[in-house]
Amino acid sequence: MAEQYLGLIADVGGTNIRLQLVDLATGTRSELRKYLCANYPTIVDAIQQYLTDAGQPPVTHACIAIACPTNNDWIAMTNHSWAFSVKETQATLGWHALHLINDYTAISMSLPHLTDEQKVQVGGVEAKSGAPIAVFGPGTGLGVAHLVQHDNFWMSLPGEGGHVDFAPIDEIDAHILAFLSKKYEHVSVEQLLSGPGIVQMYQAIADMKGEAAVFTDAAEISQAGIDGSCAVAQLTMEQFCRVMGSFGGNLALNLGAFGGVFIAGGIVPRFIEFLKASEYRQRFEAKGRFREFNAGIPTFVVTEEQPGLVGAAAYLMQTV
Repeated sequence: MAEQYLGLIADVGGTNIRLQLVDLATGTRSELRKYLCANYPTIVDAIQQYLTDAGQPPVTHACIAIACPTNNDWIAMTNHSWAFSVKETQATLGWHALHLINDYTAISMSLPHLTDEQKVQVGGVEAKSGAPIAVFGPGTGLGVAHLVQHDNFWMSLPGEGGHVDFAPIDEIDAHILAFLSKKYEHVSVEQLLSGPGIVQMYQAIADMKGEAAVFTDAAEISQAGIDGSCAVAQLTMEQFCRVMGSFGGNLALNLGAFGGVFIAGGIVPRFIEFLKASEYRQRFEAKGRFREFNAGIPTFVVTEEQPGLVGAAAYLMQTV
């Protein structure tokens, strides 16, 4: 690769940093490696280890997606000890440019570039090219972003959409809200659509049914619900899908997301067939007078294992 067309991309979480090279002329990615953040005192140490392992490639531009705010030059990770100046890091590594973006910005930037092998459609029609896109991702919390196109450039619109009020639709939702209102001053959607949210929904539904909440782990609840071995867990996962449908449908309405509404994160790809058989899509479309509006918006699940790297590459290629 010619020197001026070689970039480095990275996706940094609280535990691991994943790095890869990208040919900025073609978008081809190579040399994917993963390192434990805890093994390196600074992010520069981790990057230099990667460059050594990759044979000292002549990188000139870089984009790092990281799980913390990226609005200022000083970056301080929320779930790890790394803290650094973007300008100083760029100077130390001798790069022409270094971009720091939020991890969910990177995920949203990946969406227009996913192939059919990197996503699964769950209802709706064909996505409209160039139209706004929405994405949400239940995980440790609930990430949310929108993506819009302007002059052939994609721009991510980040925010804190996971913390909007939870709006109950049916009797089960109402009981969950009442149950969680005893625990929280403000019940956000994140209190339901996340790993901890699955546990809290399970506890609320067990309370509603007058049964003991025997599970304390989201993975156990998910498994017991999906395989049908526990009626309360199964109802929990069914309700989890319904709430996702209502919330995803709201995101679709916000910006007319005819480019699709995507579910990202590590939870939902584990039970796509269960999701397809659930009332997710019905609740997505159940918007009264705007039912037909949402019926024209497709929904997807992201199955690509490294959407942060795909998005970081897409972001970087727009800047050179």
